[in-house]
Parts: sequence; structure tokens; C-alpha cells
Amino acid sequence: MFISFEGIDGSGKSTQARRLADRLRGMGHGVVLTREPGGSPGAEEIRKLVLEGDPDRWSAETEILLFTAARRDHLERTIQPALEAGQIVICDRFADSTRMYQGISRGDLRGTVDALHELMIGRDPDLTVLIDMDPEKGLSRAKARQTAEERFEDFGLELQRRMRAGFLALAEEFAPRFAVIDGDAAPEVVAEAVFAAVEARLP
Repeated sequence: MFISFEGIDGSGKSTQARRLADRLRGMGHGVVLTREPGGSPGAEEIRKLVLEGDPDRWSAETEILLFTAARRDHLERTIQPALEAGQIVICDRFADSTRMYQGISRGDLRGTVDALHELMIGRDPDLTVLIDMDPEKGLSRAKARQTAEERFEDFGLELQRRMRAGFLALAEEFAPRFAVIDGDAAPEVVAEAVFAAVEARLP
């Protein structure tokens, strides 16, 4: 089973992905916890290029190519081998983030993202957990981390608002594979809601 976590910056999705991985491992499942961009040596190198530096470092078109290249390497070297070995793959972000950040929020490029995705990736997760969060609260959380990877946070609150609206629209467009979870609740409550959504779809 292939599970992705999506949400705006600071939504808590990374924490919830780790919690889910730990819980499933405790149940005896083989689990690979990974992330995007990254998740394989080549993709981690591309991660540094796209998440660090000035917000205007890359155009949206260039970002789409970089993220797709990273995702292809990640799919070949990490995701597909794990799935073929019968493991559960939990990925912190996948193609839906590119559909949002580069495809919609930074220009009208959704068609380009989808065409490249179909050509080079060819699959979506079995389940996408969307942690829905108030954009102002999420951005405040994200900026408080004070890491070098703040290029997208530096685009500001308006981008986060467009992102949230876009993710909720995606959840309607791809309703069968999405589970929308209220990220404003306590982390333990969020974790239980996430597990319930996953448990219902486990093979």
C-alpha cells in the first residue's frame, strides 16, 4: 500500500506520517517512511536545489522539471522496490504538492504537471491523507522551525491560503483516494483520525 501525506507548510503532516509509520510497524507491518522532494540519494541532492535559497531562484516551469526528476528517481529506487517487496510506503508529499505549488499556486501550469506526471511517473498513491490546517497557524508553525529549507514559506501567507484552497479542491477532484483530516485538533486526536482512515483501507 502506498500512502502519501499532503498539506500546507506547518500542517503537522510530517509528524503524523512518522506517528503512522511507528504504529503500523508496531502492528508488524513492514513500513518505508520517505519524503519528497528526496527519498533517494539523487532526489535528496535535488531537494537542496529547490528548497533552499531565494524564493525567485527558479521559475515554476523549472521547478516542475526538477521535482519530476527527483520523483522519478525516488520512484525507481525507493517506492517501487518497497511496494514490490510487500511493504507499506508512507511518503511525506508526492505529486499533489507539485500540482499545487507549481501547477496552480505559482502559475496556470496544472496541465504541464499532469502531462509530465503521466509520462514519467504513471501512478498516484492508494491513499492520500490531507492534513487541513488554518494557513496563518500553519505558516507560523513552519517559520518557527527556522531551518534552511524555507524557500516556499518565504512566499508568504497568500501562497499558503491558495495552497489550502487548492488541496481541498484536489480532495474533491480525487475523492476516492483522499482522506481529509482536521489538523487543528490535538496531535493525538489527529493521529487517531489518520489511523482510522488508513485502517479502513489496509489490504
